[in-house]
Amino acid sequence: MPSLSDNSIFRFEIFRYDAAGDAPPRFEAFEINAAKGMSVLQGLLQIQDEQDPSLAFRYACRGAVCGSCAMSINGQLNLACRVQLDRLSTRRIVVEPLPNLEVLRDLVVDMTPFWEKYERVRPWLHAEEAAQRDGLMSEQERERFDQYVNCILCGLCYAACPVLKSNDQFTGPAALAKLYRFLSDPRDQRPAAEIRPEDSRQGVWGCHTITRCIDACPKNVRPTDGIRGVRRRLLSQTLKKFLGETE
Repeated sequence: MPSLSDNSIFRFEIFRYDAAGDAPPRFEAFEINAAKGMSVLQGLLQIQDEQDPSLAFRYACRGAVCGSCAMSINGQLNLACRVQLDRLSTRRIVVEPLPNLEVLRDLVVDMTPFWEKYERVRPWLHAEEAAQRDGLMSEQERERFDQYVNCILCGLCYAACPVLKSNDQFTGPAALAKLYRFLSDPRDQRPAAEIRPEDSRQGVWGCHTITRCIDACPKNVRPTDGIRGVRRRLLSQTLKKFLGETE
C-alpha cells in the first residue's frame, strides 16, 4: 500500500463520453500531485480545476451524506468522497460511471429509472394525521426498520444489482428496501392493494438474493433483508385472502 508523506503522484484514468456528441467512449489519463488525506472526489475536483474544466461528475455534501458522488473506483462501487487515495493499494485510479444506468456525460449517469421505480413504491408513511401524531412505538418496533432510514439513495445498490442487467424493469433493491421501511412501521396503514404490484418478477420475486446490494451499501443497509420482509408481507396477505380474512 502506498504511503503519502507530503504529496504523491497519482494517475487517474477516467471514463469520458458525451451522449450528446458523436465521439465513442474512451479513457483519459490525468496525473495529480495528491496531498495527504485527499479523497478520490478531491482528486477529481483538482483535475477539473487545474487540467480539464469539462470533466463532468456529480457531488454535493463531500461528507458521504448526499450520495451524489457514487461511481466505480478501481472496479469497486463506492462514494468518491469516502475513498481516500492513501488507502488504495495502487497509485493508478480507474474511475468509471455507475453500471445499470445510461451515461449522459463522463461520470454522470441518468438516474431517471432509479427515481421512477422509487416513486412507484410510494415511499412515504400512509397514515391518518392523528395516527401519525399519536402513534407511539416501542424500541423493538423501531429497530425493525431503523437501518432502512439510513439509506441515502445513492444508487450504489442499484448499480451493483446483477438482476437489472437481464431484467431492466426490476424495481431494484433501494426502492424495495424503502418500501419495507414503511411496511414495518406500525403506524403505516396502506391497503394491501398498494403493494400488490410488487408481487411479480418485476418486483420482489425478481431478486435472486445474490446480496451484492448489501456489499455495495456505504451505510450498512441490508436491502436483501428488506426484500425478504416485503415477500413475507405479500405471502401473509395471500394466506389471509385464501382463508377469507381481511386486513
